[in-house]
Amino acid sequence: MTAAIRTQELTKDYPVGFWRTRRYRALDDVSLDVARGEAFGLLGPNGAGKTTTLKLLFQLVFPTAGRAEILGRPAGDIAVKRRIGYLPENPSFYDYLTAEELLSYFAGVFGYQGAERTRRVARLLDTVGIESERRLPLRRYSKGMLQRVGLAQALVNDPEVVVLDEPMSGLDPIGRRQVSDLILGLRTEGRTVFFSSHILTDAERLCSRVAVLARGRLMSTGRIGDTDVFGIRGWELVVANVDPVRLDRFRTEGVSVRPIADDRVAIDLGLETRPEQIASELVAAGASLLAMNPLRDTLEDYFFKTVGRANTDDTADRFDA
Repeated sequence: MTAAIRTQELTKDYPVGFWRTRRYRALDDVSLDVARGEAFGLLGPNGAGKTTTLKLLFQLVFPTAGRAEILGRPAGDIAVKRRIGYLPENPSFYDYLTAEELLSYFAGVFGYQGAERTRRVARLLDTVGIESERRLPLRRYSKGMLQRVGLAQALVNDPEVVVLDEPMSGLDPIGRRQVSDLILGLRTEGRTVFFSSHILTDAERLCSRVAVLARGRLMSTGRIGDTDVFGIRGWELVVANVDPVRLDRFRTEGVSVRPIADDRVAIDLGLETRPEQIASELVAAGASLLAMNPLRDTLEDYFFKTVGRANTDDTADRFDA
């Protein structure tokens, strides 16, 4: 099956400087495949190349080398543009329009008219949580509310592929939950969602696969559950009513013991220790075993490892004469 989004050796250089212009490599030889119907996260710190990648997909900037495709067609293909939606990192709208007027305009651009146009606008504003404010001019909106309106305009044409640049930016906890539910709903409907983020917990919760960019280079790509990325590094036992003398013995043996609340503690064990043996010993001594959980590297752990590697590798300078 044709990938929803594909980049092949995508590279982007920007000229910098005044008297002596040099080339700054914002994106360096990035190749990605995003399958149809998946939620794919593009992760990285500021300056990693995330926004540049998304701008290249929509031909807001043009590549120095390489190519990009959406739904099997070259990026920028007019027919494909009707089938995709895009939310930029900092959406900017005409201040004196209301949210209803703005979305009605975009719906008209895509050919929706009459009652269908009105219903579509109302439904999208309900979806993103804009209620009575929909009749206020946009100049009175907070950053988070503008972000919600931007999400609605990205969905106004019922797109097959939705590309979102930092979609959680500026949102309060309720807004973040709504956007997360929206992304999961789009994935359930079989749409492709490709979004950039530096909020790693969002990617862990929403994405089937992620890619990590650092200093313009693709450091890794893969499924969240890949064992080689997020392998077990130990075990956590949560127990109650443990004999303090026994806990002191664990501490002297170098085992991490963390109080949780009341009489509950968490005991962290390395891979070299069998958790079943320790659990049996504790239960035999009168303790209550409440939970036994594997300890894995989180996406955040992995992110900092890969970014740290990018910063310490002996790679070429991103500036060329």
